[in-house]
Amino acid sequence: MTLPWLAPDPVQFPPVTEALEDPNGLLAAGGELSMDWLLAAYKSGIFPWYEEGQPLLWWSPDPRLVLFPGEFHASRSLKKLARQQNYQVTMDQAFPAVIKACSTAEVRQGAHGTWITTAMQSAYQKLHEEGYAHSVEIWSDGNLAGGLYGLSIGSAFFGESMFSLRDNASKLALLCLARQLESWGYDFIDCQVTSNHLLTLGAREISRARFMKLLAEALNGETRLGQWIFNKQLLAHEL
Repeated sequence: MTLPWLAPDPVQFPPVTEALEDPNGLLAAGGELSMDWLLAAYKSGIFPWYEEGQPLLWWSPDPRLVLFPGEFHASRSLKKLARQQNYQVTMDQAFPAVIKACSTAEVRQGAHGTWITTAMQSAYQKLHEEGYAHSVEIWSDGNLAGGLYGLSIGSAFFGESMFSLRDNASKLALLCLARQLESWGYDFIDCQVTSNHLLTLGAREISRARFMKLLAEALNGETRLGQWIFNKQLLAHEL
């Protein structure tokens, strides 16, 4: 099968069912990292992932890894950490710092370097400025200890990356995100490709067909644009 090459205009993707039958579902190359392209991609069950020196690549894996907010599995030690409040939790207070930290911390399976290129950082910063992309920050003594970022469209959150400079800081960030999204009635967190780490936290694989149905339903929800504020009272329930 020849990989489709997408022209910059119009914004148009092949059907996700045409993705290559490999673990990560490579679908197409080309297009742009503009806000219009990125929003159209996520709404279509597609996301970008490429390394420096490669063309822009688009993916739609089958199966898909998702985390339903109410199914987040918090270990005893993580619940204890949340109750102790040794860390401070914020949202959308340091998006550029979070995505920068993620770019230096995470290498996806099968990649040889960071996939959060300078162009990717600029593109998601624009989405953040427009109210679509959000970050969770975990602070220790005024310094970033961990965090994550992703996109919110409708009642779906598309997780992109997370980092941790202290033990369990990224897990705490995901716990806080899951609890906040659950309180807002979000349907799922898209974790994209399977990792053992996320499986231990309650994420599970579903077929791409089921993911597309869930996504269509989630897109009917109103997008929560603008700055997010974490409700610290949600951690009081981690008993």
